[in-house]
Amino acid sequence: MNYRRLGKAGLKLSELSLGSWVTFGEQIGEDTAAACMKAAYENGVNFFDNAEAYAHGNAEMVMGNVLKKMGWRRSSYVVSTKIFWGGDGPNDTGLSHKHIIEGVNNSLHRFQLDYVDLVFAHRPDSNTPIEETVRAFDLVIRQGKAFYWGTSEWSAADIMRADGIARQYGLTPPSMEQPQYNMLTRQRFEIEYAPLFRDLGYGTTIYSPLASGLLSGKYLNGIPKGSRMDLPDMGWLRDYALAPEKAQVIKNLLPVASDLGASLAQLALAWALKNPHVSTVITGASCPEQVVENMKASEVAEKLTPDVMERIEGVLGNRPRVFDD
Repeated sequence: MNYRRLGKAGLKLSELSLGSWVTFGEQIGEDTAAACMKAAYENGVNFFDNAEAYAHGNAEMVMGNVLKKMGWRRSSYVVSTKIFWGGDGPNDTGLSHKHIIEGVNNSLHRFQLDYVDLVFAHRPDSNTPIEETVRAFDLVIRQGKAFYWGTSEWSAADIMRADGIARQYGLTPPSMEQPQYNMLTRQRFEIEYAPLFRDLGYGTTIYSPLASGLLSGKYLNGIPKGSRMDLPDMGWLRDYALAPEKAQVIKNLLPVASDLGASLAQLALAWALKNPHVSTVITGASCPEQVVENMKASEVAEKLTPDVMERIEGVLGNRPRVFDD
């Protein structure tokens, strides 16, 4: 396993990590989650991603129970949570000072931990001044309940504003972003966020590197029973996954993966790893065998020469570009 710094921060994350979205507390139970985390840890993974919203808090409880059961040295792993959707009450969502403090405390209780390493503002909150949000996360850091804070799916402009406010008032600035990034979703990461990497040294923990499973190829012949797309609340993803133009791109990627002796999923993960601004690629898994297969993407990444990357670009046909005003 290779380890990368979280942007300009001193913290090092395994370049491939394990997330709990959709799986923990929903698709899989605690025993399977434990087997997945154990397989990941034994393969060098040191970062486990979570959020207060995942499975309505159950994902954090499952992960916390597993960490307690495993008894791993606390300094050997990194845990994250994300704050925004914490419940149904009027003050249980968003990025108000109240919800950030209460949300972090509730997450720590579910994790059975004294602190998380990373905490993210899960989405921007148009109803809360950015200064209020920055001050609340600064307090979380100063109280030792998290070591770094960042954003998820924020615009580059709002991130710059948050950074400026923090520096103006001597507060802790955000240091990382958790965006979607994969072969099919590139514009924001590669173009809009470029100033964040250049000027702020921002780190990234990218999610959905397989485009919710689409880039694994498992949906080319329909939606398998028990898969993510088969879940009742995943209807919003089905139309996206079954778009004919995306299916054709994926079919055209199959020969590339085959020539490298890799699965389509491994190719997609390896492609994301080739971007130097990716600190870690968050993978998902519903069984330990899938974890082990995903980890092989690091080896595949070494085979992605400039010629192979250009071949992939020719298949994707979606190289991001800067739009003139």
